[in-house]
Amino acid sequence: MNAAQLPPVAPEVTATLVEGLSPRLRKRLDGAVTKLAARPTHRDGDTTTIEVDDETGLRLHAPGGVVAKVEDITCGCLLAPACVHRAAAACAAPTADLAPEPAEQPTPEAPGPAPATDPAAARSSEAARALGPGAALASGPDVAPAPNPSPHPTSNPAPGPASPPETASPDQRAAADALWAAGAAVLEAGVDGAGAVTQSALLRAAHTARLRHLPRAAGAALSVVTLLRAARAGDPSYRTADLVTALAELLGTARRVGTASGAELAAVRGRVRRPYSPDGSLRLYGLFTEPVVTDSGHGGVRTWVTGADGRLFTVGDVAPGGAGRALGVADRAVRLGDSALTHRELGRAGLAVSGATVSPDGRLGAGRAVKAVTARGAAWTEPPLAALWETPPAEQAARALRSTSRYADPDGTGSDLLFLDVELLGAVREPGGTCLLALCAGGVRVRLTVADDDPALAHRDNLALLAAAPGTRLRIIGRLVPATHPRLTLLSCSHPTGEGTVDLGLDRLRRADLPDPSAPAHFAPPQPAGPGASSPLYLLERRVEQTVPAGRAALGLLGDVTAETRRIRRGGLPTAAALLTALCASAARRDRNLFGRLLPADTDGFAAYWLAAARYTAAVSESLCAAAWNPTEEGPAAVPPVPAHDAAR
Repeated sequence: MNAAQLPPVAPEVTATLVEGLSPRLRKRLDGAVTKLAARPTHRDGDTTTIEVDDETGLRLHAPGGVVAKVEDITCGCLLAPACVHRAAAACAAPTADLAPEPAEQPTPEAPGPAPATDPAAARSSEAARALGPGAALASGPDVAPAPNPSPHPTSNPAPGPASPPETASPDQRAAADALWAAGAAVLEAGVDGAGAVTQSALLRAAHTARLRHLPRAAGAALSVVTLLRAARAGDPSYRTADLVTALAELLGTARRVGTASGAELAAVRGRVRRPYSPDGSLRLYGLFTEPVVTDSGHGGVRTWVTGADGRLFTVGDVAPGGAGRALGVADRAVRLGDSALTHRELGRAGLAVSGATVSPDGRLGAGRAVKAVTARGAAWTEPPLAALWETPPAEQAARALRSTSRYADPDGTGSDLLFLDVELLGAVREPGGTCLLALCAGGVRVRLTVADDDPALAHRDNLALLAAAPGTRLRIIGRLVPATHPRLTLLSCSHPTGEGTVDLGLDRLRRADLPDPSAPAHFAPPQPAGPGASSPLYLLERRVEQTVPAGRAALGLLGDVTAETRRIRRGGLPTAAALLTALCASAARRDRNLFGRLLPADTDGFAAYWLAAARYTAAVSESLCAAAWNPTEEGPAAVPPVPAHDAAR
């Protein structure tokens, strides 16, 4: 049985079933989940049946595609409904989203957080508010303090007494405390110890947070559960760094609920529904279409378009399914007004939209009042699209970093896409595989990787063919990958023959499309390391990541870390050295009572130090990434723009 074959189960259903088990059955729950995963499964309409044995069936009824009630999971064994099978099935199934995607109707936009004038200072201030016991350690000379707001207003206040800023309610603080405790328990146990019982505590805390109007923290808790299950199941797509990010987002958001107020509290709470606000009439030009395949079993496509003023918008169609659905939806009509264009066609054509509604992150609404008709598109070398490639790469990378910062408050603005003119240099071997090296403006060498490894998609095959065409100049669109060297996932490019463009996840290149069809893949010579390659920050990063799979005890066994901290200080990162010392000391600390017995470990204190270290390393890594995109002073000449005949449609 594959987990994707089971219908999603609501978080509160899983939590209720696990909480109803006796202590003896809870100990057997993880084993029952593993055994159940090996049993055959078949679906009949809204009902999915798992054959527990030759005579016993376990049924999951999912009206509307989601198991929303405890009664929707039934078992035919003699111990039902108090058996372990029902809880095991709920734990093996994917977790349902907290709320369905809302109808795309315009709603008043909620006030967002005030923009920070200095992103680094804003991150430092945010970390200091969120870290608790570890905050004092994050104030070393290599962390800039947040500027104090001026006490003098720049305009006359409105008459009358000013109302105090809104703060979290007692119920919200209690829900945030439960999320913090559940996240700290995951850090204490690690992936190996965070079984179904620990996951159910997270699901219960996420359900409570949703009821208390804390959707951002609740969504982070569900992400942690999904990644824990992927790690324990040996999913090849699982990355420890993803779980580190999700855990830090969960703990940081939960900690900030109690201290935030006003606009900051609104950002910490997040939104359940995506607000769509009216945007009048828009003239849109298609850029490209990318397939979307998520870990939760959803599939579809997202088509990117741009307005006459350079703003980026998306039109998506994502629903339960996989890569097969993504390939099929690409040729379906776009759900926007009366347009009959498919997603593939829209990526190369245009639209004239009246009554448009747009969400803060640029998604176009498809309400009844929206009208759209097909219009002429534009080549990438024609206005207004050509302007996207005129911004220097360093400025584009800085903008993408601001919009994709791992722990920044999401404001829905900006994009993580980069638009570059490059010259292909060949393939580069890496520990995780092979990527494509390209040269862009200012002598910056960029590594281009696949956006999705799914063999049903065309990403990897297309990248392998492009590696056989060194010297080819292309106009590309990619998504920034934060790293100590310039790195993008390649999404679309101009055709090597100069005829149109290629959606690299959907369209397949052929050898006949290359300048020299018989040329083998060319491997570029070893490349110099980026500006952050020699940074000793990795010494702290690996301890942060080591905690996630092995738990607190793994750090407690390290012993003396003086050599590592000395090396970090020599690298100019005294705050990182202090954080490493405090993190390892907190992991090893076990106090005793008056009778010499060991007291329970301080999980809250350890979680606070771990959160401080995780957020600090993320902030420094983003700074190193931004520095890597700055052109070198003695680098080769800039790559000239792709001529019009090379990028014309």
